[in-house]
Amino acid sequence: MQQITTDRIVIVGGGMGALYAALKLAPYPVVMISPETLGEGASSAWAQGGVAAAMDPTDSPESHSTDTLRAGAGTVDPEVAAQVTREAREHILDLTEMGTPFDRDDKGGYVLSREAAHSFARVVRVKGDQAGAEIMKALIARVQETPSVQVLEGVMASGLETSDGRVTGIWVETSGQDRSKPVLLRGAAFLMAGGGSGGLYKLTTNPARIRGQVIGMAARAGAVIADAEFVQFHPTAIDMGEDPAPLATEALRGEGATLINSDGERFMLPIHPDAELAPRDIVARAIYAQTQAGKRPMLDTRAVLGEKVLTQFPSVAEACARAGIDPVHDPIPVAAAAHYHMGGIATDMQGHSSLENLWVCGEASSTGLHGANRLASNGLLEALVYARICAVGIEDAVGEVPAEAPEISLDFQPGGVAPDEAAIDRLRRCMTDNVGVVRDAEGLQRALRIIAELEADNADCPGFLNMTATATLIAAGALMREESRGAHHRSDFPDSTGEHGDRSMLTLAEATALRDRIVKESQQ
Repeated sequence: MQQITTDRIVIVGGGMGALYAALKLAPYPVVMISPETLGEGASSAWAQGGVAAAMDPTDSPESHSTDTLRAGAGTVDPEVAAQVTREAREHILDLTEMGTPFDRDDKGGYVLSREAAHSFARVVRVKGDQAGAEIMKALIARVQETPSVQVLEGVMASGLETSDGRVTGIWVETSGQDRSKPVLLRGAAFLMAGGGSGGLYKLTTNPARIRGQVIGMAARAGAVIADAEFVQFHPTAIDMGEDPAPLATEALRGEGATLINSDGERFMLPIHPDAELAPRDIVARAIYAQTQAGKRPMLDTRAVLGEKVLTQFPSVAEACARAGIDPVHDPIPVAAAAHYHMGGIATDMQGHSSLENLWVCGEASSTGLHGANRLASNGLLEALVYARICAVGIEDAVGEVPAEAPEISLDFQPGGVAPDEAAIDRLRRCMTDNVGVVRDAEGLQRALRIIAELEADNADCPGFLNMTATATLIAAGALMREESRGAHHRSDFPDSTGEHGDRSMLTLAEATALRDRIVKESQQ
């Protein structure tokens, strides 16, 4: 077994939270573990809407916090919401200074768009729908200029080493189909910033690698997982047969695009006063219902944008062109797809997990900001705010900057085990069919039985066990929450238990015990 010990801080991930944290940690030496080339394969780069921040003089962090609390359906931590929204503006200014070309008006002010459940236009954009990609580009350029940051590309984490509840090392291996034997990397501190779980679903907007592995490896090491059942389904993934599904950004509806079905009916009008700009969970369930009824839902940009859709929303236009859809003259077919995991590794307000020496930021975390239903464009904001918070906490824990920390050289040996693609496909279909937009006890129990079977058949593959761990936590959490709240909708428990709900806290041992009981009962 190869072991390497370094004084560098180990960051798992190559997305926005990981990059921003690495920069905020400078001059502390850092090594980033990125499965892909930087800028590829990270959900951050695919984010279209932008970053929510109260930049308009008539807006305020308090209003932003109120909208966050309202959208979160009674489970948002108000202290976290206040903190994140209060810091939002300084991070926009910081990103601007780093070279992010945010859209500006003739007077130099930020162009702001309104998205669902926001009471103000407060989403800061780049080139219409290019925010994630352009912010990532600016951060990558800065990281490449920062001598304290080493990036290991084509390498992925597969497990954590712990001792007495403290993370002491991380197992890493090559990320291609030909996996290497794992190497144990021991560092000064560990930051998980490696994405969410949307790719555990067959219908998703997330990059192919985002399949709950980071949450899963922390859970397998004993970390507490919060709000696992709260998975957000984006209402308007473009229904064109691609995996993952391209996104038709919510900003289109902010510009006035409408949702219609195959009968030409605007089906959101009788459902919610805000119609197309209702909270995402409501719109997603309405679109799902139209799909189930065979009335193909579509996003109609023709009247409000016309040909401007091609220039103002280039990612949408490009996806439509690939599918032979002309959004200038035809509505865009859409479907509800797994998009963002509000749940994740539970953290305190300092970004620290329940395991000593392990911090978490970005979608892999559950800080309490999103509650049961993330407010649009709060995801990138949370990643930025908590990347800085984690950096501060890690600096305090590590102490002085080491005099030197040589770059790491990994000597990978062949012989690792890559996840079986057929097993992954069955897991993803299981999650979409049984743990999706609308859930019930029968489907959730079926999902847990299938996950248990898949796990037993693939017990020699840590990468797959990370996926099944997260899938188990989502399904178990959903089964245990016998109510409907935010993005979690139970057809057998359609009502909420009250205006305010409790956050769920679950360990993998607890979720697995529930799963084992269900499997045992089915065999009797």
